[in-house]
Amino acid sequence: MNKRFYQSYRSTFICFIFAISILVSSCSKEPVREKIIDPVDTTKVTTYENGIFVVNEGNYNWGNASVTFLDNANNATVQDIFTKANSRSLGDVAESMTISGELGYLLVNNSNRIEVVSLKDFKSVHTISGLHSPRYLQIIDSNKAYATNLQNNISIIDLKTNSVSGTINTTSWTENLIPYDKYMLVTSIGKFNDPTALRKAQILVIDTHTDAIVDSIQSGKEPIGIVIDKKQKVWVLCSGGYDNFEAPSLLRINPELRIIEKVFTFPDPKDVPSKLCINPGGDTIYYLKGGVYQMPVGSAALPSQALISANGRHFYGLNIHPATGRIYVSDAKDYVQNGSAYQYTVLGDLVKEYTTGRIPGMFCFTKNSTKK
Repeated sequence: MNKRFYQSYRSTFICFIFAISILVSSCSKEPVREKIIDPVDTTKVTTYENGIFVVNEGNYNWGNASVTFLDNANNATVQDIFTKANSRSLGDVAESMTISGELGYLLVNNSNRIEVVSLKDFKSVHTISGLHSPRYLQIIDSNKAYATNLQNNISIIDLKTNSVSGTINTTSWTENLIPYDKYMLVTSIGKFNDPTALRKAQILVIDTHTDAIVDSIQSGKEPIGIVIDKKQKVWVLCSGGYDNFEAPSLLRINPELRIIEKVFTFPDPKDVPSKLCINPGGDTIYYLKGGVYQMPVGSAALPSQALISANGRHFYGLNIHPATGRIYVSDAKDYVQNGSAYQYTVLGDLVKEYTTGRIPGMFCFTKNSTKK
């Protein structure tokens, strides 16, 4: 497999050791077990209700996942806040984080659990077990959420008891998900162990009232990202397969008719895009492909130049602030040393740089994260 694939897909391929020909998601190469030097905190905080969380995956099988907090109130950065609050490690490969009310849900992939934390002090209030390599979580209402898994099924989460209340059988790897009307649209990649040619790539349509899969939409190979725009059109980013089986593609889907309306094909099968995002207005999408690319939803073609060039950095995580539209992107560096994160304006001008933990893969914003 080519180096470019590893750089774009670490967060998409979690599991299995290097003895297997499939990618181990934690790193692009076998990391050296050097002594970890934690980045220095620039402040101490008493609450985590006003700021931005950076979810640091950590190295596969090392149990060194962590969360960095970008504290707006004090204009400072706090490292490894889960360990500080709970006197124990977060676990092995932190994949994503979702906020609901005063709680944060941290999906820890290789530890097969979700850590539920209070945003007030980041103390764990519950640990949800019984998952199969959880990936992403989407809140449905105050009682229920769905969590995608690398293996077997989608977990139904009871938010009142913080437990797995049921499953939706898929027999395939499910990844990102987004609500539409009374449905949940879920990217389904296919069976993890199958070669790309045999994987059935599709978007599952789930009725959230009955938890039943009621339909599906065929997609390009490996649909890894999904967003919805201001006109209620759904956009899906497809990698083309871990083995470059086909060219990567960006699809525009009509979720009402459940048909693909438009296909944008990337010219180089080996130049794989990742981390699909959309701005607060729902009129501009973003993704990583070396640098950060920006594309209006009405565009007739893919952008030819990056809005933000990587300039030798290894851009790995990307998110757009849901209120300000500012761009947050992370640099995983060599997967061994601590990473970095950057804040840019909507025009692509650098605002600030931050130090993070190892392999920063995701940004999660509190409702008060615009306050200074």
